[in-house]
Amino acid sequence: QVQLVESGGGLVQAGGSLRLSCAASGGTFSSYVMGWFRQAPGKEREFVSSIRWSGGITTTAGSVKGRFTISRDNALNTMYLQMNSLKPEDTAVYFCAAGRFRGSSGVDWNDWGQGTQVTVSS
Repeated sequence: QVQLVESGGGLVQAGGSLRLSCAASGGTFSSYVMGWFRQAPGKEREFVSSIRWSGGITTTAGSVKGRFTISRDNALNTMYLQMNSLKPEDTAVYFCAAGRFRGSSGVDWNDWGQGTQVTVSS
């Protein structure tokens, strides 16, 4: 079982920036996909971005493309989400997740962090 711990959330004004971190432990991650999801009040959880642990190929949702950047430090087993030009609609609990490719159909997101709150004021 993989343990994931998010940090870096907080309160920021619109137009500002935050960097979220996700520290992973409990396994090896060379074959994993790591990702960020978020859930705003009254909304369903949505996909934000993902990265292949080995190789670094990324996927990013259109709602944050050009503003958010995902990255990872293999030596530290840590994933990051750099969030720039933040908007009030980015306010949500942000979750770190780890998964494995299902095959040709997608990713099984098996392990989740507790989440970190990001609040963007207008």
